Amino acid sequence: MSKLAPEEKEILEAFEKSKLKRIKNVTREIKRHKAIAEATFKKDARINIRLSSRDVRSLQAKALREGIPYQTLVSSILHKYVGGQLVEKITNK
Repeated sequence: MSKLAPEEKEILEAFEKSKLKRIKNVTREIKRHKAIAEATFKKDARINIRLSSRDVRSLQAKALREGIPYQTLVSSILHKYVGGQLVEKITNK
C-alpha cells in the first residue's frame, strides 16, 4: 500500500470502524460539488508573459514527464501559489 496522507489515514480508519455515514441527498450533493469544481477550474482569463527560453524548456520537460501540456503545468503552479499550497523551500548551506 502506498503511503497515505494524514487525511487519508483518518478516512480509512473511520471506514474500518464503520463510522462513515451516508449523506441524505446524494444526487443534490454530487451536483453541488460538480458546480463548485467547474467554477474553480473555469479558465476565463488570458495572460501573456515573457520567460527565458531556458525556463520554458525546463517547464516543457517537467510537463512531458508528468504527461500534461506545459501550459497546464504553468496554470497549475500559479493556481497552487495563489491558493497558498505552494511553499518556498528554504535550504541551509
